[in-house]
Amino acid sequence: GRKKRKGHGDGDTLQLASLPGIQSFSDRALLGMLKSFAGLHRDHKLKKWKTDFRLSAGVNTYSVEVIYGMDAGWAVEGAVGSEYKIDATYLSPHVNMASRMMSATKQYGVTILLSKAVEEILSRQCRKKLRHLDTVYVKGSKVKQDIFTYDARHRGVDFFLIERRPEQAEEDAEAYSPTIWEDDPDLRAMRQHVTDQFAETFALGIRHYLSGKWTSAYEYLRSANNIMVETVVSEGYMDHDLEEMGDDVLDFSTTDEEIIRLRNEFGDGACRVLMSYIERRNFKAPLDWDAVRPLLSK
Repeated sequence: GRKKRKGHGDGDTLQLASLPGIQSFSDRALLGMLKSFAGLHRDHKLKKWKTDFRLSAGVNTYSVEVIYGMDAGWAVEGAVGSEYKIDATYLSPHVNMASRMMSATKQYGVTILLSKAVEEILSRQCRKKLRHLDTVYVKGSKVKQDIFTYDARHRGVDFFLIERRPEQAEEDAEAYSPTIWEDDPDLRAMRQHVTDQFAETFALGIRHYLSGKWTSAYEYLRSANNIMVETVVSEGYMDHDLEEMGDDVLDFSTTDEEIIRLRNEFGDGACRVLMSYIERRNFKAPLDWDAVRPLLSK
C-alpha cells in the first residue's frame, strides 16, 4: 500500500487517502487546472492581445501565461481586511507548499508542479501521466519533497480545433471517468511533445541522478532533452518558421546563440536544470548525498 502522511503541527495523522471519493476529487482538481490552461489559450479575446500594439509594439511578443502549484492537506480559512474591504484568506503549511510549488515551475520551465501529497491521492490512470522531476527541500522547509509535473504546453497546439460548447463541457465534467487521462483531446494535445522514448530516458536520468551516478545521469538527461527537441521540430509542435535555419536546430554541436535559444525553448526545462546543477558540481555527487537538494529561491 501507499504510505500515510502525517499532518503538520499537532502530530495527528491526516489520512486523505482514506476519504471516500478522494481520488475522483483530486483528479478533478488537477483536471480543472489543466482545462483552464487549455481554455486560456483557446480564448479569442486573449489571443488578440498578442497583436495589440500597446502591449507588444506590433511585433507579437506579448502572451498570457499561467502557472500552477498544488499541495494537499488542511487549511484554516479566515477573514482579513477592514470595515471597508474584507477578503477570505487561507493559512497552513500546505498553502505555503502550494505557493512554493507554483514558484518553482519557473525554475523547471513547466506549467504545473504537484507535491508528493497530491500525487499519492490521484487515480492510478492520472499518476501514470505525471513525471517525477526532482526531490528537493523547498525554501523554509526541512521535509524531503518529491515533485511532479503534468507536462502541458500550448505552443504548437491549436486548442481552437477542439473547442467545446459550455453545455458539452458541463456534461463532460458530470460524467467524469479516469479514462479521460487517455482520451481527452485537450490533455492529449498539451502533452503531444512527450514521447514514450523521452519519458523512459528521463526516468533513467532521474534514477541515476538520485542514486549519485551523476556522469551517467547527465548523459541520460542530455539524451532526453535532445529527444524532445527532435520531436518538437520533426512534428512541427512550435510557433516558429524554421525554414531559414534548416537542419541547424538539430545540430547539437552548434554555438549559434539564436539556435541555442530555440533549442532551449523546444527542449525540456527540467533536463536543463538538473544538467546545470550537475555541471556546477563537476559531475560528482557530494559524499553526504542523500538524493535531495535544496531549492534556494521561493
